[in-house]
Amino acid sequence: MEKLKYLMLIIKLMQMKKNIFFAVALLFLTVKLHAQRLTLEEVITTIRTSHPVVKMYENEIRSMDEAAKGARSWMPPQVGFGQFMTPYNPRLWSRDGNEPGMGSIMLSGEQMIPNRKKLDADENYMKAMSSVEKEKKNATLNDLVHDAKQFYYEWIILEKKLAVLSENEKILSFMIKNAEIRYKNGLEKISAYYKAKAALGDVKNMQLMYENEIQQRRIRLNALMGRNAMIDFDIDTTYRLADYTALVFDGTLFYNSRSDMKSLDKEITLTRLKQETERAALKPQFGIKYDHSFGFGGQPLQYTIMGMMKIPLARWSSKMNKANIESLNWKVNTLQSQKEMMANEYSGMAYGMRNEFELKKKQIRLYEETIIPALRNNYKAMQLAYEQNTEELFMLYDAWETLNMKQLEQIELINTALQLQVTIERLIEKK
Repeated sequence: MEKLKYLMLIIKLMQMKKNIFFAVALLFLTVKLHAQRLTLEEVITTIRTSHPVVKMYENEIRSMDEAAKGARSWMPPQVGFGQFMTPYNPRLWSRDGNEPGMGSIMLSGEQMIPNRKKLDADENYMKAMSSVEKEKKNATLNDLVHDAKQFYYEWIILEKKLAVLSENEKILSFMIKNAEIRYKNGLEKISAYYKAKAALGDVKNMQLMYENEIQQRRIRLNALMGRNAMIDFDIDTTYRLADYTALVFDGTLFYNSRSDMKSLDKEITLTRLKQETERAALKPQFGIKYDHSFGFGGQPLQYTIMGMMKIPLARWSSKMNKANIESLNWKVNTLQSQKEMMANEYSGMAYGMRNEFELKKKQIRLYEETIIPALRNNYKAMQLAYEQNTEELFMLYDAWETLNMKQLEQIELINTALQLQVTIERLIEKK
């Protein structure tokens, strides 16, 4: 029906001679006709691909992976050039008879050869660093996705309230018009008429408020999808209340599903790998040094070649590494305790919210199957009696007011149930 109205307006505008106004109006109506309708799944997919936080984490992960490529690097070689054992008196540099000169020019080169196990430990540690960021990215996306679900469901609730208000507007308009006719004929009291007029004004005021709140939800969803905040789109107002009665909210569920707890697992793995790098640092390292000298005053060419070894196991040089190893043991214990604390907290929250969620579902069914149908039948019966002049307007108004109040209560119950569902899904990180 809405599209038909817009098409009729376009046809009328085509008959106008003011081309500029026609073009602007046609553009507006065309855009309105083709407003995009997004399902919740489409919104979530867009967030997972287009939100700026995704690119931020991907860049950080890439940065760490690129840094890990240099994990097997050796220490740079050292070279030297200069005079060796050369007297300060230059006259002694030259040959004196059969005595060769003193001093020489030396070229020197040195290279330390790292322990292979140390290189392995460094490489494993650096390659594992990005795994923590990957889980942090998933945890952040979980929050963003369920923020979007919350805004989406709030929009659905607002649409339901607007539908009730639209129905109320028709009912109140009927009451007012009918009362005006009856009042002229002396068949109606004026007090109920004014109550209906005031109620109609309240309905229009609430319509404006809900439409504004819908616009706010649209802006927030556009921002989460990484789009221009003012892009117009509609949503699919269907929804489904999940069933969590068979789900066991124990530590295993949260360990396997929640990215923040997986991140702690990766932190523990990373800490153990860091321990391995500290242990590997206690292993000896070998090196080689070569010197070549050009003697002054007829001295022969000479060289020195030496093997070297660093001995980090010495008591005075290993204190820091051993202290770091012990410190990392305590860090692992801290992370394990944090995991257990989080699992216990999440479990208690989930069970409490599931009980509340099941209560709301039962209340919603009660409203759908008993309360609303009974009140709707009561209103219809009162309307029929009013049309037959056996009931007065204030009785019809009272029947409508009760029905309207219970309809809004039912919608609020649905709203609470959907918010509980979002919170439970956020806790178990439902994909």
